[in-house]
Amino acid sequence: MGNYYQEEFETMPVEEIKKLQSEKLVKQVKHVYDNVEYYRNMMDEKGVKPEDIHGIEDLHKLPFLSKADLREAYPKGLLAVPQDDVVRIQSTSGTTGKRVIAYYTQHDVDLWEECCARAIVAVGGTKEDVCQVCYGYGLFTGGPGLNGGSHKVGCMTLPMSSGNTERQIQFMMDLQSTILCCTPSYAAYIGETLKEQGYKPEDIPLKAGIFGAEPWTEEMRHSIEETMGIKAYDIYGLTEISGPGVSFECQEQTGMHINEDHFLAETIDPDTGEVLPEGSVGELVFTCLDKEAFPMLRYRTRDLCILSREKCSCGRTFIKMKKPQGRSDDMLIIRGVNVFPSQIETVLLKEGYTPNYQIVLDRENNTDTFDVYVEYTPEDGDDVVKNITAREKKLQERMKTMLGINPKVHLAEPKSITRSEGKAVRVIDRRKLH
Repeated sequence: MGNYYQEEFETMPVEEIKKLQSEKLVKQVKHVYDNVEYYRNMMDEKGVKPEDIHGIEDLHKLPFLSKADLREAYPKGLLAVPQDDVVRIQSTSGTTGKRVIAYYTQHDVDLWEECCARAIVAVGGTKEDVCQVCYGYGLFTGGPGLNGGSHKVGCMTLPMSSGNTERQIQFMMDLQSTILCCTPSYAAYIGETLKEQGYKPEDIPLKAGIFGAEPWTEEMRHSIEETMGIKAYDIYGLTEISGPGVSFECQEQTGMHINEDHFLAETIDPDTGEVLPEGSVGELVFTCLDKEAFPMLRYRTRDLCILSREKCSCGRTFIKMKKPQGRSDDMLIIRGVNVFPSQIETVLLKEGYTPNYQIVLDRENNTDTFDVYVEYTPEDGDDVVKNITAREKKLQERMKTMLGINPKVHLAEPKSITRSEGKAVRVIDRRKLH
């Protein structure tokens, strides 16, 4: 049996979960239809009214929402409450410089933090623990989500944010942190730095890590566990749905339990939109059952994964999602940040370069490397050769501003990047994440 934060919900019989989901769905559809003109128009176009939705068996009648809809409705077109009721926003980067803004009422923040608290308790966290949160704070959901969850559990919380590894290690050792929350690649880096400083796994006070926001392999999990002497757990979420804590791993470490009392999951065929049976690989789609301010209905995540209701030894009855196997669109996740090739193209064209570029991703010491090769124009040739370092640096800064992450930029001679007869090969990903 596992540790639970809200046992009544986490171990609820499946039939009762489905009944609760049906009741919440009926209310939520009415809330959205009455308050979100954008989605109401989509429902009207499809000929669906709130009274047609009697329970989860009618979910398939509702239209999908996509990232494109979020951009079209930017900034407030999907807000379902008066702005006076909003206490916070979080945001994720968008492909065109427009960002996805998610809105939260106090009720939404409380639910999200409870979901993160469940994740912390599932890995063995109690009020006795010291929880070190090294996800980014600010608009990124990682830091605020796990910070709030840690408070709910009653852990002493270290709101470290990311970076400054020397300080991370100093606080970890001096304050005896027991749970580490960050991206897996940063956890690996902290682990390597501890090793370089002469710490053995038994010297490190940590017992568990909650790592998410980027893809990682089982090999990486085992490497982190060995280096730090901990158990490493996966957590999943996305800003549009609330943030981390949409699903989380228990001590079985065989997939993430979805918080089904708050989020209704389905998998669909990415091409046809047809709902697939449990156990099939499909695109993950989420419906928020009780979010007030920004309640996504049938939101297409583009993550490909499998849902499974196999019995779990932890005693939780929530459906599990296997680790996502990739994405059905071209978004890249680099060091936990969403990056689209089109963003890079936007910067290049603005700066007067050709759109001939190539992104090369690799992994060194469990950290993503991110190189962008860009052709300069023949007319700029002499100037580029003279000022190559300054030009690369300027372009790198522009890209960092657009992406929120620093690539290494290499200016290349005209015609040096291989052309393709079909689609341009913009991305070479050597990370072997699957």
